[in-house]
Amino acid sequence: MPTTDSRETLRFGEFELDRAAYQLRRNGRPVRLERQPMDLLILLVERRAQLLSHGEIVDRLWGKDVFVDVETGVHTAIRKVRQALRDSAESPTCVETVPGKGYRFIAPVESVPTSEPPAAVAAPAVPEAPPRRATRRAWSLAGGLLVALALAVGAWLWSRAPAAPSRVAVLPFENLSGDPELEYLADGLTEETIASFGQIDPDRLSVIGRTSMLAYKHTRKSLAEIGRELSADYLMEGSIRAEGTGLRITSRLVRVRDQTQVWSAPFEPQRTSVLGLQKEISTAIAEQIQLRLSPERLDALARRHTRNADAYDLYLRGRFLWNQLKPETNSRAIEYYERAIALDPDYALAWSGIANALAASPINSDVPPLQVAARAREAGARAVRADARLAEAQTSLGIIAFYLDWDWPAAVAAFRRAIALDPGYDLAHRYLAHVLSQMGRHDEAQATVVRARVLDPFSAMNHAMSSQFAFQARDYAAAVRHARQAIVVDPGFWIGHVELGQAEELLDKPDAAFEQFQEAARLSSGNTKTMAFRGHVLARLGRTAEARDILRTLESLSGERYVPPYSIALVQAGLGEREAAFASLDRAYEARDIHLVFLPVDPKWDAYRSDPRFIALIERCGFTKREP
Repeated sequence: MPTTDSRETLRFGEFELDRAAYQLRRNGRPVRLERQPMDLLILLVERRAQLLSHGEIVDRLWGKDVFVDVETGVHTAIRKVRQALRDSAESPTCVETVPGKGYRFIAPVESVPTSEPPAAVAAPAVPEAPPRRATRRAWSLAGGLLVALALAVGAWLWSRAPAAPSRVAVLPFENLSGDPELEYLADGLTEETIASFGQIDPDRLSVIGRTSMLAYKHTRKSLAEIGRELSADYLMEGSIRAEGTGLRITSRLVRVRDQTQVWSAPFEPQRTSVLGLQKEISTAIAEQIQLRLSPERLDALARRHTRNADAYDLYLRGRFLWNQLKPETNSRAIEYYERAIALDPDYALAWSGIANALAASPINSDVPPLQVAARAREAGARAVRADARLAEAQTSLGIIAFYLDWDWPAAVAAFRRAIALDPGYDLAHRYLAHVLSQMGRHDEAQATVVRARVLDPFSAMNHAMSSQFAFQARDYAAAVRHARQAIVVDPGFWIGHVELGQAEELLDKPDAAFEQFQEAARLSSGNTKTMAFRGHVLARLGRTAEARDILRTLESLSGERYVPPYSIALVQAGLGEREAAFASLDRAYEARDIHLVFLPVDPKWDAYRSDPRFIALIERCGFTKREP
């Protein structure tokens, strides 16, 4: 009989399923898998050799009272399980499809007792004590090494083609240590190497963004395939390996057209002075590039990170969590950032991380804006005070001005400053497009977000926001195209389904819209916005009783926790309850509900635009203020 002891690790082929750690590993290395596919894999393996029906899977993963479209729910989860296991639906070795019946796990499984499971990589626990000091020092030197890698590769490219633009893609650093604890460091090195490259010479060195590159983590594609997909001239590969109390980092640059290795370098940081290493690296490389790289840019690269080993380590852990864009990991990221600035109060990147996580939390986590606004403003101000020449710091100021202060001219100015400091920072381009779109400057918004997509073409968020901006410009067909692209890039990205749903609704496809909002609800872990969108479209379908049920649910929830009043107003507007909708919008204003930023251009509110109360609300929010 299959084992039911959750303390045991289940091994099949080159994979291990560690249920206690909620982790899938391949040859000892973690394999990323979202929550629903992971739950499905656990169910399949635990019930191996048994037929599991669609209904059983739905009941286990979503519960009996939740609507799930089998095609987009179960099938999507099965597909992701197969992708993680490198399995084939046509010739399965793990998951077999029984047509019209369900699925069966067919691989041989053995049980391996696990005494103390390792912490899951997706949400590493805040350590009670930091790692060994020698190892921390080695890790902290990564900041200096990133400068070295960026400058050395930049120097090589300039020496071979000083006048020709080049497009470089930094592949995810591979963690060769076999230690899941170092996964955050591998991702951090990838992200920071990309950031360092992007600041060398944006006119001649174009660098593809982090989201697009992390999509190639653990890929089996050849370098030639990756290069063609990204239209890259050069690919940079890197790896990390723990050796004793030190760390070995290797990297190489490959020319795509002929797969020739044109540059390589090993680094073994075991010294104790980050500043000393950075100075040594800068001195060694400056001779090659002194005529091409200004002292200001060299200085900006050298001072991106703290000199405190522990603070740098904590920052990387925070970034690892923040990039998962989940409510639970968002709050954990803030904990790590705060511990980093406790060790180095002038760590601008950590302050910027706090500001961004707090400012966005009312959108992705239903956090009351008034609860986080003061802390977010303080963090943004501290980031700029620590380093006003950091693009990330200026972007944080812009996000706060946009979402929390409703000072859109100030937001535009901050985002433009960030882009001037680092033209390759796609987040600044995307947010600039966002505020321009909310101001009704649709052509400028579309032109700006195109740049964000070029910089990070596999970013589901860039495609989803492109859909939002097209939607607000009343180009619903384009909104559908961009939303579908976001879903292709990441089928589990709930915002992509929201964007597709709202575009379908305005194209008079309310049934299709409802299905997308249902999928978004499943993927978002119950974000109230998905409930509001469902209520609004149900009202349009004439299913008013169901719409009122959602409205009552939202109102009941608001008595227990914060529910954005805007969400309630949206359902009331769909039901035609005009007076109630205005009352909810007034409450939204008092709560500084950041969803009000959508009022000026969202087509769902077009029926209200001539009402003097609506005009007055837009004025009161300050959304009509123009740039000086």
